[in-house]
Amino acid sequence: MSIKSIKSIKLKSTTKVSVECLRLDRENPRLIGSDMGASDEAIIAQFYRAAELDELLQSISTNGYLDIEPLIAVSESDNDNTLTWRSVGRHRSNNGSESGNDNTLTVLEGNRRLAAIRLFREADLANRITWSEKLRIEVPQINDSLRSTLDEVSVYRVASRDNARSFIGFKHINGAAKWDSYAKARFAANWYEQEKSKGVTLQEIAKCIGDRHDTIKRMVYAIYVLDQAKAKERFDLDDRNTSKFSFSHLYTALSRSQYMDYLGLNPGWTAYEPCPDPVPKNKLDELKKMLVWIYGSKAEDAKPVVQSQNPDIKRLGEVLANAEGIHVLEVTRDLNMAHASIEAVDSRFTTSLIRARDALGDVASSLRAYDGRDLALLDIAEDAKELAETVYLRMSKKRRDAVSEL
Repeated sequence: MSIKSIKSIKLKSTTKVSVECLRLDRENPRLIGSDMGASDEAIIAQFYRAAELDELLQSISTNGYLDIEPLIAVSESDNDNTLTWRSVGRHRSNNGSESGNDNTLTVLEGNRRLAAIRLFREADLANRITWSEKLRIEVPQINDSLRSTLDEVSVYRVASRDNARSFIGFKHINGAAKWDSYAKARFAANWYEQEKSKGVTLQEIAKCIGDRHDTIKRMVYAIYVLDQAKAKERFDLDDRNTSKFSFSHLYTALSRSQYMDYLGLNPGWTAYEPCPDPVPKNKLDELKKMLVWIYGSKAEDAKPVVQSQNPDIKRLGEVLANAEGIHVLEVTRDLNMAHASIEAVDSRFTTSLIRARDALGDVASSLRAYDGRDLALLDIAEDAKELAETVYLRMSKKRRDAVSEL
């Protein structure tokens, strides 16, 4: 099928289409931090890093492209009135043709498959990715007898993105090919932003895609916060200093009262349908600090202080609720030190005393390792003895004083 015949493809039907007629979707929910101007090289690099594209490449090299499930595609020229809130202008593909015209179809479902096919078909694509994205992709050899499977693929054409939403959402949120939490949230947020003027709620969207309402709602709120941070030039996901983007860190944090207070969010903000720019203007600097503490920043050469969701998100929240803790964190960028600074004195004393006793117990059980020759170790033991006696004597006096006051 030639490029000129795209208009002849019937809606709601499956047709064999030349791969040259298909383009990647720049609104694909899997894409993290990319905007509508992202190059094909950048998009394919993201798929390779996060979507197990290497396994698909290996499968195609062995078996050819197994055209079992059709790609779902739309002609953006028929779909201009339904572009989502992320869409800005039109863009050009590598061959110079304008996307959104009658010559191409945008693949809504099957972008990973299209990316893999293109890597086999375009001899210099992997090299372009290496040059522009600093990522080396090994494209395995494919037998010449299998190359014909890469020329045309089955495509199911829909009239608009709306027509494909429920199927794509269910497949990737609760079906066999599940997206990660960020892709789920981006998909739901785009859907909601487009349909809210028609009275569609997040609860209805969650029902359509078979997910729990409260989970989708929390994730969409986090998307709005991320988009606000980017729009106000406070934080961009492309600048994060982590190889993996743990989106759950953010939507978990935003459900905690300490983070809400730190960002000036109303405690009941999640009771309402989300809206853009939820963080007050006077708290945008705090938003930047919080996101950098969670995800780091390459521009600032800052590592994230959060290493794992449990317990670090909880501990960071406790620090953000304490002025001294925030100060220590800003100065040291050490979550352990900042959290220690906010612990109650009595709690620290009890914990430290128990640890000291347990440590001395370990030493006592290992005494056979000391042969009596190292005088320095004996001096250390003497220091420990004097410290222990000082602690005991002062605690004993306080105990006597407390008893006498009864």
